[in-house]
Amino acid sequence: MQEERLSAHIRASVDAALAEDVGAGDVTAALIDAGARSRATVVCREDAILCGRAWFDRVFAVLDGTVRIEWRADDGERLAPGETVCSLDGPARPILTGERTALNFLQTLSGTATAAARYAAAVAHTGCRILDTRKTIPGLRLAQKYAVRCGGAVNHRLGLFDAVLVKENHIFACGGIRAAVARARAENPVLPVEVEVENIDELREALAAGADRLLLDNFPLGALREAVRVTRDAGTGATLEASGGLEMDDMAAVAETGVDFISVGALTKHLRAVDYSMRFDAATGGQGRTGGR
Repeated sequence: MQEERLSAHIRASVDAALAEDVGAGDVTAALIDAGARSRATVVCREDAILCGRAWFDRVFAVLDGTVRIEWRADDGERLAPGETVCSLDGPARPILTGERTALNFLQTLSGTATAAARYAAAVAHTGCRILDTRKTIPGLRLAQKYAVRCGGAVNHRLGLFDAVLVKENHIFACGGIRAAVARARAENPVLPVEVEVENIDELREALAAGADRLLLDNFPLGALREAVRVTRDAGTGATLEASGGLEMDDMAAVAETGVDFISVGALTKHLRAVDYSMRFDAATGGQGRTGGR
C-alpha cells in the first residue's frame, strides 16, 4: 500500500510541476530543430546523499518516452563533489524542457536525505533514532518522507490519519490526559497513541493512562534522564520521543539520555538544496553546461 501511494504521489507531483513550468509549451526549446538530439550528464557539486531518481525519471517519461537515462548511483548512496550521477540521451527539446523540473526534484529530495543522514550519524553510537515531523513542503510530504528514509532516519506519522498525537490543546479540550487517551482508544483502537507531556508528573499520568509513546516537550537533559528512568520502572513498554527545537549540536547528548527517538523538524523544514548541474555534450548538439534557469 505504501509503495502504491508513493507511486501515485510521484505521478501527481511530477505532473503538477510540469504543468506550472511548461504550461502551454516551452517556447525557448521550440527554437531548436525538432530532430536534434543531445546527450547530457548530471553532476553533483558537493558531498550528498542521492534521492529523487523516480521523480527525475518521471519528468522525462512524461515529456518524451524515448529519452534514455543511465544512472550511476542509487537513492540512498553517498555522492562526492564532481561525481557524475546519470547521463541522458535523446531528443534535445524534451531534455531541455525537463531539465529544471527534474533537477528541482533531485536537489530538494537529496537535500532532505543529506540532512537526515547527518542527524542520523550524530546519534549512531546510541540506540536512539531520528524522526521526521509533519513540517514538510506542502504537496511533497510523501516525497520528503521517502527522502528521510533514504538518509537513514525514520518516519513519524504521515499525517493526521495514521496515528493519534495528543498535544496540550487536545488535552485541555478533552478534560485531561486520562480522558484524552481513553477517548482515543475508544475512537481508534488500532492506532498508536502518543501524548505530549511537559513535566514528569504529566509523564506519570500518561503512562498510567496507557499511552504508547510520550513526547517530551522541551525537557532539559536532567529531566530526560528522569523520564527514561520513570518509564523503564513503569514497565509499560512505552517509548520516549524528545522534541522542542533541538539542533544538531544537541543530538548526541539528548540521545545519550536513553530516549528512543528525537524528532527534528529541520529535516524537512530547513531545507538546503543539493547543488546539481546538467552538462550538455557539444558533440551531440548541446551548448555546454547550463544551470537550468
